[in-house]
Amino acid sequence: MKYFQLPQTNLNVSRIALGCMRIADKSVDEVDDLIKTALDAGINFFDHADIYGGGKSEKVFGEVLKRHPDYRQKMIIQTKCAIVPGQRYDFSKEHILKSVDDSLMRLNTDYVDILLLHRPDALCDPKEVAEAFDELYEAGKVKYFGVSNHTPLQIELLQKYSKYPIIINQLQLSIVHSVMIDSGLNMNMKEAWAQDKDGGVLDYCRLKDITIQPWSVVQASWAEGTFLDNPDYQKLNDVMQALADEYHVTKSAIAVAWLLRHPACMQPIVGTTSPQHLLESVKACDVELTRQQWYDLYLASEKPLP
Repeated sequence: MKYFQLPQTNLNVSRIALGCMRIADKSVDEVDDLIKTALDAGINFFDHADIYGGGKSEKVFGEVLKRHPDYRQKMIIQTKCAIVPGQRYDFSKEHILKSVDDSLMRLNTDYVDILLLHRPDALCDPKEVAEAFDELYEAGKVKYFGVSNHTPLQIELLQKYSKYPIIINQLQLSIVHSVMIDSGLNMNMKEAWAQDKDGGVLDYCRLKDITIQPWSVVQASWAEGTFLDNPDYQKLNDVMQALADEYHVTKSAIAVAWLLRHPACMQPIVGTTSPQHLLESVKACDVELTRQQWYDLYLASEKPLP
């Protein structure tokens, strides 16, 4: 495993994080095995959200921490709040504070290292968010703050009132879902690839030392599922397999290595529940794709260079 100091923090974090969205239906023993595998592989960063499994993901993770209290000091735990599924997004102070308290109880810990606001709330009052951040920090319940799926101006609005820096923006990004890269490459072109759908969020985060955490790193879309071994992405799979053979890793490792190769120093969130698949993905840290190989993968996903 490789590590880096998360900008604007004193946290030394693993280049790959374990996403815990899908652990809700696993037994405590299974999650115990997954966490042990992650820690043994050098992963020290664990990503949660209050809505994952309706809170069950945090709860089963917390059960493992009850078994192994010593694990907590080895971990950097991040959780997210603000989505009320099917009803609203909620950045109210009351909702943020209650969500954190509920997450802490489920996780069996008295603090989380990082709290992210999960998706933008159209009714966001940034002053109210700043008040919530103040209370959480001063109570020792949250050390750092970030967002997920936010545009540059949405972050700027929050940052205007918060004295704590926004250190993370968690965004969907993969070889296939590469919207933030596509628009930059096709700047000033009339084709659809040039459409700026995120306000230049990739370059903005680099300028502001905000770490991008890619999620759904092997997913084409919600409808299509993974692009791995997907016949609709045969050309991409052929290129991935050739590189996997060259580097003696799996195609999933190549998909993660494509993200790690970007100079923005991203931290991919790997959401597997399989210890074996996790170990396969970790090997991405040993792969240093050449510039041409990175572009070969990009082109194989049927995207043009202008």
